[in-house]
Amino acid sequence: MTDVDKHVKDTKGEPAAQEGAATVATDDLAIRLGELARALQQDDGAEQMMTDTVLAAIDLIPGVNNGSISVVTARKHVQSRAASSDLARRIDAFQEETGQGPCLSAIYEERTIRIPDMTCETRWPEFIRKAVQTGVGSMLCFQLYVQEDNLGALNLYGDVGAFTDESEHVGLLVAAHAAVAYAGELKTDQLGEAISTRDLIGQAKGILMERYKITGHQAFTILARASSQSNVKLREVAEHLVTSGDVLHK
Repeated sequence: MTDVDKHVKDTKGEPAAQEGAATVATDDLAIRLGELARALQQDDGAEQMMTDTVLAAIDLIPGVNNGSISVVTARKHVQSRAASSDLARRIDAFQEETGQGPCLSAIYEERTIRIPDMTCETRWPEFIRKAVQTGVGSMLCFQLYVQEDNLGALNLYGDVGAFTDESEHVGLLVAAHAAVAYAGELKTDQLGEAISTRDLIGQAKGILMERYKITGHQAFTILARASSQSNVKLREVAEHLVTSGDVLHK
């Protein structure tokens, strides 16, 4: 037995050494997750957040070869975002085509889904058949956020049997950090939209007040009535008036 072999054998037999190695690994993960959190906080917009999340997942989670994020709007339109490869984009497209798949289930029903071997999976048969043909061996999916009718999931792809309990554990941590960042970004977007809507309605009221020599309350009543009669959102009525000069009618 060589000195190296003896050292490895002795180290494996020492609980303290094992605990020390585990502590180092845990500390390293904590540091890298902290770096991810800071990066997400500094990102300019949701697109960059998605890209950084996928890159971090590939880097940090054991077994990951490719990744992407599925974004569902109005609970029916599925988009592939920040895909790391053509394979990831193709699999995302299969879920949109078939209306089924682990990422959609992770979004709607379960927070986490792990498929050890795609060829042995019996759920989502139409999607699985198409996905297996691409050569992907296993999948790991995490729900990222649910914002009314808009939802998101992190999709990860690997070889058969690539994902372990550790993969799932680290993946949950990555997804949790991303979810916090997305929540903040969504609130910012909503605030910006609310301010924009308020300004549009204010401009539309001003146009009506000047045109018909009426009060602000009367102008708002005209906009609200046009919205109700045409079944069009008040913001859209205001925007149409500001851009065209006409109150929207259907």
